[in-house]
Amino acid sequence: MSQTYLQYPEIDPIAISLGPINVYWYGLMYLLGFLFANWMGNRQAAKPGSKWDKEEVGDLLFYGFLGVILGGRIGYVLFYNFGLFLDDPMYLFRITDGGMSFHGGLIGVLLAFAYFGRKTQRSFFVIADFIAPMVPFGLAAGRIGNFINGELWGRVTDVPWAMIFPTGGDLPRHPSQLYQFAMEGVLLLVILQIFARKPRPVGAISGLFLFGYGIFRFVAEYFRQPDSQLGLYFDLISMGQILSTPMIFLGALIMFIAYKKPTLFSAKTDK
Repeated sequence: MSQTYLQYPEIDPIAISLGPINVYWYGLMYLLGFLFANWMGNRQAAKPGSKWDKEEVGDLLFYGFLGVILGGRIGYVLFYNFGLFLDDPMYLFRITDGGMSFHGGLIGVLLAFAYFGRKTQRSFFVIADFIAPMVPFGLAAGRIGNFINGELWGRVTDVPWAMIFPTGGDLPRHPSQLYQFAMEGVLLLVILQIFARKPRPVGAISGLFLFGYGIFRFVAEYFRQPDSQLGLYFDLISMGQILSTPMIFLGALIMFIAYKKPTLFSAKTDK
């Protein structure tokens, strides 16, 4: 007897239509992540002895949001479609064609942290530790956006929960967007929230984020369909795994240094 697989629900990617203006679910997921970070950041700033105020939280999130958008787009073009960019440099600016990279967005955010730290006389890792516990919620929202768009589906499989995506042919596939939602979003959010409840040395929280995300993304890539223009390197490893591997080692190193040299990541100028 042939197995029956789940059918993708074909959700309309447009959430709201206001005349000629379409509001997409994917964009709303970005907004939801930003609003959560703003709420949580202000909540943290309101705690006694936090050394943060609402204006600083708003400025930091604004710079971080720019870093996500600019870094995410540039990273996608350079990491995943560099050949196309060489043939057509204007592809970088055609954001309506789609394409965002988490790793590129991360680089953009780190640059934003460095700028904000210089502006406010705070150490880089103090800023990163403040933001890190808020990030997984946005990642979870983004993966739901990927699922609604019916994109970034997984590899072919015969597991009972395999799903047939309209853009993925007639073959059943892993709903890898939901795996990433669960691991990079929900599970990492819970881990960081629990870890951050107690005072930690500067750098420990952001180090755990890098380590945790790197591990979860590396695992998820085994279920996610590799990008068609890249495939697998050496028939073994994907670009996502290549980019996540340094995160794992760097995150572990940062945590090690944070506990062994607890003053190294602090700065005398921190408020």
